[in-house]
Amino acid sequence: MIDLLKPKALKRQRLTSLLGLVLDGSRLDGVVLRRTNGSLEIQQTLSVSLTLDPLTADPELVGQEIRNHLDAAEVRERHCVVGLPLKWALTTHVEVPPLPEEDFASFLQLEAERGFHSDVATLHFSASRCRLASGKQLALLVGIPRTHLVLLDQVLRAAKLKPVSFSLGIVALQPPADSANGVLALQIGETNVGLQVTAGGGVAALRALEAAFESEGSRRVLHADLVAREARITLGQLPAELRDTVRRIRIFGPRDLAQQLADEMELRFEPMGLKIELATRFSSDEFGLQVPAETAVSPAVSLAARHLAGRKPAFELLLPRVTAWQQMAARYSSGKLRTAGAIAGAVVIILAAALLFQQWQFARIRSRWESLAPKVHQLEALQQQIRQYRPWYDESVRGLTILKQLTSAFPEDGIVSARTVEIRDLNTITCTGTTGDQQALYKMLDKLRATAGVSDVKVIQVRGNKPPLQFSFDFHWNEGGKVEN
Repeated sequence: MIDLLKPKALKRQRLTSLLGLVLDGSRLDGVVLRRTNGSLEIQQTLSVSLTLDPLTADPELVGQEIRNHLDAAEVRERHCVVGLPLKWALTTHVEVPPLPEEDFASFLQLEAERGFHSDVATLHFSASRCRLASGKQLALLVGIPRTHLVLLDQVLRAAKLKPVSFSLGIVALQPPADSANGVLALQIGETNVGLQVTAGGGVAALRALEAAFESEGSRRVLHADLVAREARITLGQLPAELRDTVRRIRIFGPRDLAQQLADEMELRFEPMGLKIELATRFSSDEFGLQVPAETAVSPAVSLAARHLAGRKPAFELLLPRVTAWQQMAARYSSGKLRTAGAIAGAVVIILAAALLFQQWQFARIRSRWESLAPKVHQLEALQQQIRQYRPWYDESVRGLTILKQLTSAFPEDGIVSARTVEIRDLNTITCTGTTGDQQALYKMLDKLRATAGVSDVKVIQVRGNKPPLQFSFDFHWNEGGKVEN
């Protein structure tokens, strides 16, 4: 469910020092900042690789590994803000009609149930609104699986840390602004490139480009042309009123890769009037606090500095902690409490008078249940199997249909094989892989073009001088007739 209205107990704490942590793949970056007389001081930093995955390993063991790294860096600060991996985030766009502010959260709850393909009860949401010049409002919903957040919270507490905020690093690096000019931000991470568009006072688009990197031995190769193409597609999907406000492209990340990406973006976007900028240093008024000179731009610094400056993140993704007493206090106001007391007194009288009758009913129902229990357990087992296997036989599952049609086009001898398949919006598919014979690849593509529902098959690139050759292509999927199993 959407938790947009936070209890009073969860108001942002006024801290004088804070640990900023950013999890990106197996990489954990951290910095301890202290606020003193309107300025920020960096006390400790760390950048380590974790051997255990917080989502699959035992939380106690992962927490102990993090604690060991913090102790080695002499980090004693307990309160922390955490930048979540962008690949954890699910997003959907919503057009917000004119409605009272108190109805906004309920409206987004309904739209989330329509916009996300997973069960919304398993996600924790936050939203950012963009205002167009015409007065229309758009909202970007970001959902994180609750299980991810619960596991990460357990890991941090096992590391003797107290999380006060979960957010996204790229949003801290380039937060929404009230300026009329929008910004397209690109953050080069360990395994992907984060893409964000801020415009209209909010975040208009947010993506993680997983196919942007390719490993060649121990070296990472950045496909700058792919990033530029995806950036152009993302801008093209925005409403014209937002797209036309984007004037800058800011690139964050390691200097060499950032410069490579900047060169590619200049070729593609400077003719469109967009200015390309490498973000290497914080400006003096970045946070409203004085930042040490020559401080390198990093998500960890941005997260901690903005929290110490009292600036709320665009997406707050920390699960709320509400005690039983707070739930009761929020549920009953002083007037309601008197009514509840009168109702409770009446209920007690009714319960006392009906106690014997209830006991007789319970005994009767228990007897009936004992006779029905074996059949109920059998039906529950059948229902569990139906829920488990229904997606594989449901022809309305469009993603599985796409994968089935794509798989049928590949030759059975394995001379052409796929490495990655990316499905965007259930209609644009990008596939990369290897082939031992270029002619076999073209035959496979011809077969794919002849497949019902497939259109616009385009080869992006074929690389290599000798087999195996690396290739990538994309195509569009148009919903066709009934697919036979």
